[in-house]
Amino acid sequence: MNKIPMTANGYENLQTELKKLLNEDRPNIIEAIAEARSHGDLSENAEYQYAKEQQSLIEGKIVDLESAISRAEVIDVKSLEGDDIKFGATIEIEDDDNKEIVTYQIVGEYESDIKNNKLSVSSPLARGLINKSVDDIVEISSPKGQKSYIIKSVKYI
Repeated sequence: MNKIPMTANGYENLQTELKKLLNEDRPNIIEAIAEARSHGDLSENAEYQYAKEQQSLIEGKIVDLESAISRAEVIDVKSLEGDDIKFGATIEIEDDDNKEIVTYQIVGEYESDIKNNKLSVSSPLARGLINKSVDDIVEISSPKGQKSYIIKSVKYI
């Protein structure tokens, strides 16, 4: 069974999401199914069909989260240090073309959120950055072609 690296914050968020699914969403959908059943003929009952589909999605998400939590390898980012980029690092990189500087934290797949600058450790950019350090130039193949970045800072916060 493969371990899934994640930050302590990511682990807490998964547990919170699982609790919500188990304690709120599952009971609510069971109630919605019972309500829809009371309306009669199930073969033509759109509410019932929708509720059953939602139940299936919720149950699938619960199984996925339980699996991820059981395989989680929680990494305390604050205990890490060094100049090389590793899992959990918060980095600043400069786009070599437009000189735009962006900050990312390298996190596990379940906590990645590009809108909040959380970069999945399995993404092409993160894989290219791992084991590099400040002032290194990194070449990344992207859908738009080859991109070049300069690493400006590496922190573990």
